[in-house]
Amino acid sequence: MDIAGSAALVTGAASGLGAATAEALAARGATVYGLDLEKAVAAAGDLPEGVRLIAADVTDEEQVRAALAEADADGAELRLAVNCAGIAPSARVLGRKGPHDLDLFRAVVDVNLIGTFNVMRLAAEAIARHEPDAHGQRGLVVNTASIAAFEGQVGQIAYAASKAGVAGMTITAARDLAQYGIRVVTVAPGIVDTPMMAGFSEEIRAGLAASVTFPQRLARPEEYARLITMVAEHDYLNGETIRMDGALRMAAR
Repeated sequence: MDIAGSAALVTGAASGLGAATAEALAARGATVYGLDLEKAVAAAGDLPEGVRLIAADVTDEEQVRAALAEADADGAELRLAVNCAGIAPSARVLGRKGPHDLDLFRAVVDVNLIGTFNVMRLAAEAIARHEPDAHGQRGLVVNTASIAAFEGQVGQIAYAASKAGVAGMTITAARDLAQYGIRVVTVAPGIVDTPMMAGFSEEIRAGLAASVTFPQRLARPEEYARLITMVAEHDYLNGETIRMDGALRMAAR
């Protein structure tokens, strides 16, 4: 698919993977509608040309529909949706204070899995309205899982479950949307140097980097963004979960 001249919806676009993706797509000529929570949108700095932030909660159907309606009102042809929004609180199944808080588990699944599904289904509906290209393709949805989906560490039970669900949706979603000419691909990053990592000490960050097989460093958000552009431009990638992790296989802790 051609990125230039298309419209893209990117969630979690105020920072981290989402911000890097929005910038990369805009640099390729896309008009980007970035979704994030109201507080994150208010705190965002200067935006790259071609990127517009909209306050919306990915778990709220009406807020996502309203954001899509803004793109439609602008006359933009949505061809790409990238789900980057997510949360990663830590808690064990059974800890010193008792069993895992059930509301916390629900919250993680709600944002990471249900929020991803909500955006995917509504974006697919919008993409399907547009005419296909010469090869019958209308667009692409990229979801973000994590290698925790396959090797979740101690304290990652909710996060791992939610991301395993994202990875598990991939082939079924690709099959469901094939008749509309919409591809579905999931990216499963390893340890990425995002604002989530900012609270860790340099010692911990160095230890995490050393655990990566090669290259022994944290991944950069712009590397994730570059992968998104590669997937968009590679029309035969579909129904696949791609690990971006430097061959890292997570240990138990």
